[in-house]
Amino acid sequence: MSEPLKIAYSPCPNDTFVFDAWAHGRVPGAPALDVTFADIDITNGMAERGEFDILKVSYAVLPWVLDEYALLPAGGALGRGCGPLVLTREAGSPASLAGRTVAVPSERSTAYLLFRLWAAAEVPGGVGEVVVLPFHEIMPAVRDGKVDAGLVIHEARFTYGNYGLHCLADMGEHWENTTGLPIPLGAIIAKRSLGAERLRELAEAARTSVRMAWDDPEASRPYVLEHAQEMDPKVAEQHIGLYVNEFTAGLGEKGYAAVRGLLTRAAAEGLVPPLGPDALAFV
Repeated sequence: MSEPLKIAYSPCPNDTFVFDAWAHGRVPGAPALDVTFADIDITNGMAERGEFDILKVSYAVLPWVLDEYALLPAGGALGRGCGPLVLTREAGSPASLAGRTVAVPSERSTAYLLFRLWAAAEVPGGVGEVVVLPFHEIMPAVRDGKVDAGLVIHEARFTYGNYGLHCLADMGEHWENTTGLPIPLGAIIAKRSLGAERLRELAEAARTSVRMAWDDPEASRPYVLEHAQEMDPKVAEQHIGLYVNEFTAGLGEKGYAAVRGLLTRAAAEGLVPPLGPDALAFV
């Protein structure tokens, strides 16, 4: 029997929901997995160093890793109405961020690319210092006045009011209004050295795993809540509802268009290296 494939993904509810069946050996014929949990800024670094066979990463990191890894067409996170938010202590306009300090969870994240594209269009003269903070520290830092604004993702959409904060702008709304495309957030990548046949097996295993989760949501609940970091079960359900959708089962034409659109725009702004014409092609 071959060694389990090493995979790393986040403990967030959408990832544990998607991978539950596969990680627990319930996907017929799928290769066994050796799972490591890590936040996405950590997995982005793992990908750049060529660690692990399969990784959940930000779409923003793809230009640096696609020589060694292939983008799988299933298992990732794209969507509508689920983009990152810019939060402030007081209500205001985008122009009020000019020259201000903004905390972000990572500079190699899709959230950061969407933020920079938004700021280039909406903040005259641009923002000031950008500070990288762990995701869970951003809202307290904004609340306590340590930074002027914070870029947040995931379940913060549902909880920022608890910190007395205001949503200055929705990066996803800006992206959807200007492109008409879904928001590309997290990608599943696997090492090209595994070979074309194995990569196709992995894509099918991811697709089957998410469909099994949809067919029997209760089966994944213990795994989701075990790793949800004390998240309220209702918030976990909202999280899954936002980030696990048709694009998780298959990127499709619109999904690929969204990824190409994001990375092409980001390259034009000098935020990422340009992609080759076949960089996103699947085997």
